[in-house]
Amino acid sequence: MAEPLYDATLKKCKETMPQTPIFSSMLGTGCRGQVQPDSGERNGDPVYQDGNLISGSLEVLIQHLVPTMDYSPDRTYIFTFLLSSRVFIHPHELLAKVGDLCLKQKQQLETGVEADKGKLKAFAAKIIQLLKEWTETFPYDFQDEKSMTELKEIAHRITQCDEENGTVKKIISQMTQDLLMALAARNQYQEIREKFRQPVTEKGAILKTKPQASQKDILSVCCDPLVLAQQLTHIELERVSNIYPEDLMQIVSHVDSLDNHKCRSDVTKTYTLEAYDNWFNCLSMLVATEICKVVKKKQRTRIVEFFIDVARECFNIGNFNSMMAIISGMNLSPVARLKKTWSKVKTAKFDVLEHHMDPSSNFCNYRTALQGAAQRSLTAHSSREKIVIPVFNLFIKDIYFLHKIHTNHLPNGQINFKKFWEISRQIHDFVTWKQVECPFEKDRKIQSYLLTAPIYSEEALFIASFESEGPENHMEKDSWKTLRTTLLNRA
Repeated sequence: MAEPLYDATLKKCKETMPQTPIFSSMLGTGCRGQVQPDSGERNGDPVYQDGNLISGSLEVLIQHLVPTMDYSPDRTYIFTFLLSSRVFIHPHELLAKVGDLCLKQKQQLETGVEADKGKLKAFAAKIIQLLKEWTETFPYDFQDEKSMTELKEIAHRITQCDEENGTVKKIISQMTQDLLMALAARNQYQEIREKFRQPVTEKGAILKTKPQASQKDILSVCCDPLVLAQQLTHIELERVSNIYPEDLMQIVSHVDSLDNHKCRSDVTKTYTLEAYDNWFNCLSMLVATEICKVVKKKQRTRIVEFFIDVARECFNIGNFNSMMAIISGMNLSPVARLKKTWSKVKTAKFDVLEHHMDPSSNFCNYRTALQGAAQRSLTAHSSREKIVIPVFNLFIKDIYFLHKIHTNHLPNGQINFKKFWEISRQIHDFVTWKQVECPFEKDRKIQSYLLTAPIYSEEALFIASFESEGPENHMEKDSWKTLRTTLLNRA
């Protein structure tokens, strides 16, 4: 039996920060070194390294995207360029340029000494493959009318290459239909989005002077840590499935336009990123609420130990985001101050969890664990072993800082495309992980509780915490009196 990830990773922490594993099936191995390309490029000449284009003008990069009779772009390049192109050019403008290059290629084939219908069909197939890659991987590039118009124009030109039997027309028609369905599904997800839970602040729900015997807690819904970890993983995978690579690229494509040049996630993120971030915060607050709202110390201790076990199971599954949210909830001040409760908790397992999430050396321990989960995913024979859910906030920060420490353009004006190879590699890892089908059976009762159970505000958590274990010093006493008075007056 394989050694649990939780125990195995303790042996692997390294001095240096490991890199996220590279998926060689999608991204090549030629860009593992420094991001800045080798100097020495002349004028506007594109620069290659290990067969990969690592710098050039925008026009050169676009030309490298469009196939010819003698050339087809690699899928790795298609993904990387289409992902990064939005930093420099709007999708509908890029489509227009691609359309112009396609038209020139088509005209050259038609006006040659020997116009070859076979070559025209072969060229059309290459363009169709490019468009399929584009519409399937970045469907939201086609949400506006301008982009759809450009797509239809290219499709019309390519259809003319095979007017006799209409095969190309049928393929394009199916591609367009699939695109419209993808757009409709995404729009529907945003239209039916759940309302974010508002923290509880009512007097009756927080003050414990008259506790309700029938009050529900997490243990009354699920008392098995593994089952709860599996349901949390279900929720995580549902949410990440609605995050697209272009959503993540907004971190790069919008940050330079902000006046304060800060990573203003509230400005740049789409709804899906916001909803996922909100889920993390809600889970942290739910954990804290479940602990602080309990009247009896023995029951509180049991719930703390239960969540420690849940976090450990999340870690073994590869669900690092839920694990971090749980740890964050238990480290909130209203929970951390419950010394009498913590004195009864067997903290050895919690200490190990905190070791994994130790922020020193740029979260070295976590990155080692993430690398182990990613390696397991690569060789997995089951969906259960393929699960990798990174700590989303850290993933976003990695992309952001990779963007900030390397320029988009080199001193000679060329685009520093090697930087975008690195960014796309990380985003592709995330895209690969989010496509894993959850192997655990969905429990609607447990999920309903996790998603809808009341959560306390930070203010309410402190009040409940003081009610559980009284203030220990003058500062806490003053805070408790102020909060209690505020709550009573508000009610």
